[in-house]
Order: sequence, then C-alpha cells, then structure tokens
Amino acid sequence: IDPGVVDGLDQIKRAQGMGGCGGFKYDINRYLASHGDRVPVKNLAEIIKSGKFHPTVQRRLEQGEAGTENGPDTPECKADAQYRQQVGDAVTKTMDAQKLDAWVYPTWSNPPRLIGDLNTPGGDNSQFFSPTTGFPAIQVPMGYTRGGRLPAGITFFGRAWSEPTLIKLAYAYEQATHHRRAPENTPPLR
Repeated sequence: IDPGVVDGLDQIKRAQGMGGCGGFKYDINRYLASHGDRVPVKNLAEIIKSGKFHPTVQRRLEQGEAGTENGPDTPECKADAQYRQQVGDAVTKTMDAQKLDAWVYPTWSNPPRLIGDLNTPGGDNSQFFSPTTGFPAIQVPMGYTRGGRLPAGITFFGRAWSEPTLIKLAYAYEQATHHRRAPENTPPLR
C-alpha cells in the first residue's frame, strides 16, 4: 500500500453561483409518492410533522424541506452530475495509471461520534469519494476506541462495479487482523 493522490482532482471544480442540486427533497418525495397508500406519509413535510424520527436529524430534515426540490433535469442537478462524472473519471484514470485495485484509508479522521452527538468533529474521509462518484466502498473494523468498545473503521474504495474485489479485500483484512467482533448484545446468526 502506497500513499496516493487522484491526478487532476484539484482542477475539478463545482459550478459556482447555481446553488446545489437539492435532490434530497425531490428524491424522498418521489420515493414516498411511488408507494401510494402503502406508506403512512406522502412527503418530507409529513415526515417532519409526524415527529417519528430521531431528534438529532430534525434540523437536517427541516433544512431539506426548506430547500429546493430540484429534479435531475434542472441546471443545478445537471451541473452536479457533470462534476460527479469528472471526479469519477479522474479516480478511474488514476487507478488505471497506478494499477490500483482499491484505495484504502481510515473511515474517519477522528474517533467515531456517539449516537446523538452533533458537536464533536464528524470526520470527512468517507464523505467524498464514494458518495461523489457513486463507486463502491466497504468499511470494516481496524481497531477500537472508547475503551475498546467502539469500532474504528478502515475503508476499501474501488472503481465502478468492483464490489467483488472490495469484498475479497475487506474479508482478507478481517481474517488477517481479527479486528471484527460482534457486539456483545447481538445473538449469533443461525
């Protein structure tokens, strides 16, 4: 494993002055509508009104509802799709040039947050490559923090459609390190 940089990544810029795609509200409203009477809520506004969500996500849901409902054919979403494609192309080109099967890096740049904690740093390592490109990634434990109770992860990130390779790599890592262990309160699978 060697340090690496995605060639040309610093030259790829998001379109400025357009605002974001805002696809969350569009996507969730379309998804719920597609289920008709089989779901108890019909849109994001009804989810918020219901109060049936963890309190720590309320602000994010409200921000989504207050935002735009841009669909995939809007200029904002087309610009976002172009940006994502450019990043994906740069990742693939670099992986090809360096003959890489995967990028491997810590899942977080700091210990994981406890549930409900929105004040400590959330880390940024896994919030860019896989979500931006849509390429697969898998995380497995690389050790434990918080008195040996809370797992810290390592990410295996690959090119498009490389899930079989990533699963093999992650499984081999788990078998070699023995860092994975089931939570104490989880019964064995049958």
